[in-house]
Parts: sequence; C-alpha cells; structure tokens
Amino acid sequence: MQKTPIILSKPPAERSKQPPPPTAPAAPPAPAPLEKPIVLMKPREEGKGPATVTNASTPEGTAPAPPAAPAPPKGEKEGQRPTQPVYQIQNRGMGTAAPAAMDPVVGQAKLLPPERMKHSIKLVDDQMNWCDSAIEYLLDQTDVLVVGVLGLQGTGKSMVMSLLSANTPEEDQRAYVFRAQSAEMKERGGNQTSGIDFFITQERIVFLDTQPILSPSILDHLINNDRKLPPEYNLPHTYVEMQSLQIAAFLFTVCHVVIVVQDWFTDLSLYRFLQTAEMVKPSTPSPSHESSSSSGSDEGTEYYPHLVFLQNKARREDFCPRKLRQMHLMIDQLMAHSHLRYKGTLSMLQCNVFPGLPPDFLDSEVNLFLVPFMDSEAESENPPRAGPGSSPLFSLLPGYRGHPSFQSLVSKLRSQVMSMARPQLSHTILTEKNWFHYAARIWDGVKKSSALAEYSRLLA
Repeated sequence: MQKTPIILSKPPAERSKQPPPPTAPAAPPAPAPLEKPIVLMKPREEGKGPATVTNASTPEGTAPAPPAAPAPPKGEKEGQRPTQPVYQIQNRGMGTAAPAAMDPVVGQAKLLPPERMKHSIKLVDDQMNWCDSAIEYLLDQTDVLVVGVLGLQGTGKSMVMSLLSANTPEEDQRAYVFRAQSAEMKERGGNQTSGIDFFITQERIVFLDTQPILSPSILDHLINNDRKLPPEYNLPHTYVEMQSLQIAAFLFTVCHVVIVVQDWFTDLSLYRFLQTAEMVKPSTPSPSHESSSSSGSDEGTEYYPHLVFLQNKARREDFCPRKLRQMHLMIDQLMAHSHLRYKGTLSMLQCNVFPGLPPDFLDSEVNLFLVPFMDSEAESENPPRAGPGSSPLFSLLPGYRGHPSFQSLVSKLRSQVMSMARPQLSHTILTEKNWFHYAARIWDGVKKSSALAEYSRLLA
C-alpha cells in the first residue's frame, strides 16, 4: 500500500516575509559618563608637569588612560632631564639669595657693643625744648635704669653724676662727662648746667643731669638781660620756679632713682619744693593695668621713684653716730606725708661704712648717704703724720680723718644706687627707645599741665 507523502510548508501569508538577519550577541551596556576627577596633587608652580589624576568611577578591569606627557618648562629643551620641583619651605625662607644675605661682616657688626658715649648731650635745652639727638644711642632692650638728680646751685650735682657714671676722682674734672662748675663760673656765681643733660653707660644706665632748682643765677640772667618771658608768666621769679617744678615733676615720672644733692644740712625750702613737685607731677598708669581694668576701676596707681638724699661735702662731725641719727630723724619727719620712696632702699649701715654700729641703730633709716669733700682725697697722697715726739710706729700711719676715703664712699654709693629695684614706669614694659618716646610725651604734658598753670596763677 502506498503512503501519502506529507509536505511541511508555511502558510502563503508567512512565505512573503523576509527572514530576519542574524543577530550579534548582546553588547554590554554603555558606561555612565565620567564624574569630576579627584585631584590628589596640584601643580606647585606654573610650568611644572600636571598633577596625578585618578578617577574613582573607573570600572574594574578597565585601565585608566595614561596621563599626558608634561610640557617642558621654559628654558628646557626636548630630551633634557626635567628640573626637580622646588619645595615651598625654601621659597619662604632665605631663598636662593640666602648665602649672599648672610654676609659675615654684617653678622659681626650685629655682635659689636653699642656706641660708647664720650660726653653728655642735651635732652632738654636752655629754652626748655625737647632734643631728639639721644635716640641714636638707645637700643631695643628693656634692662635699663634711669637715674636723675636735683639740687640747689653749686651743690655738686654734675660732679656726683660724672663719678657715678663714667669717671673716677683721679681724673681731671675738665674731662668729666657732665661738665662741672669751673672756677670762673664759681667766682661769677653762675650755673654751669642748663636744661637737662643725657648720658648712657655701656651697662645701659641712663643719667640725667639738670640745671639747679630755684637758681638765683638764672633769675639774675632773666632780669639783667631783659629776656622775654612766656606770655603765661608775668614775673621772672615765677618763671624760674615753674621751670624748676617742671624739671622735678618730669624726673619723678620718668626716673627709677632721683638723687637730691645738698651741701649743708638742711634747707627747709628744698623739702617744700619736693612736696610741691610731687603734688603737680603728671599721673602715670599702674603696672597692674590689666587687673585694675578688669575690676572696673579706670584710675591707675601713681608711680613714685626712689628718692636718695646725698649729703655732699660732709664734714667730720657729720659722720658722728649721734649726728647721723638726728639727720635721719629730721628727714623722716619732714617727708612723713610724702609718697616718694625715700626710705628702705639705701643704707649706709649695711654697706659697712659704720662697722661698729648695729643694723638697728637707726629707728627709721631713710635713703641718706654722706660724701666728704673731694679735696680730702688729694691729702691722701701726702697725709698728715704724727708728731716727731710720738712713737716711730705711729709716724708711719696716716692722720685720722673720721670717715672713709672719698673714693671708697663714692664706690659704695655707686653700688647702692645700681642695685636698686627697677619698677615699671608705665603699664607696659619699656625698651630704651620706648622710654625715650614716653619721656618726650611726659615732657610735653608737663609743659601743658593744667595743675602747673593753676599753681603759677597762685604765685602771681
């Protein structure tokens, strides 16, 4: 039996359609657009190679594109080795010119001591005007001591300041840093110093020598030479006293130590003058300015210097213990109401001038020091001897003077003054140059002081 064949075919409607082309395997999805690259290192300077860049969104298995080759900086040719990067620490410091800046001559000059003064210069001239020449000798350091002097005419202020600063008793007085009164000036009854003289030692100690207070020679010069007085003063003697008060008030504000020299004991008008100068001195801020301002108080504590009474040209009887006690007691009573530091900082008993006296010999020891006549030092070269009838042993000993030598006492006085405390003159620590500018402001304020102007009207 014959089987019927079966033919498998598509319907006529599907035969007309074209077969679809062969499809390729599916491609992976396109990567997402790159995000902003993260810069790990920026170029240090222009002209350097670009910084290394990495992309946090780079898919795994895909190598990042190699960085572009850095462009050679200016001045470099192709094929030459690129220069090494210069770090910023070198640019901030001395730089490439550092070896040239460190000149050994300049470095040695910085180690040299400051210029040594050979004589005094003017800080305030005879017309009571401020002078700026002293700033050239000052440094930017804070360890400075300022010593001033006050006294009547002919008491030996310039000589004392010269011996304390730079000279010795053996030197010629014409070579002293502060010019002393000459014999001709003594005969005419004149004064040698006018205004305020300035001198600073190698130990950074400032000495201020002043014209005599209440000077009759200055008054005589005003009257006889018909000098025109300032309009605020009507009488010459008022002008002389106001000049003296201005100088004293200035020293009480800018000095650590003020020496009051007198050549006989004592003149009550001198103590009245000191009390008046203390009354009209300009006010100064407290050293503890920060603490006072935090407590709400705007008024600072007044500054007062150490006051030393120097009895110059003392006689033998002045060194007697009984006379010494009387002098201390009188000064203590006259200065009892003063705020000046006139006691407790200088002692003749502690420096072994009177070796037989106990430390508590004086009930209240003030800052008093005795210095004999300077002429007695010349007698030490040919001292008086004992009489011819005395023992040969005593004929070799010098005569009794009743006090130590002039040179020994000046040396002890210098040691006592230089060892005094140096409190702050203002609420900030002052260098030498800061002190100079501070003193200039104080002097200008003293000349324009309303308290001094009111006092001068009371004198007229």
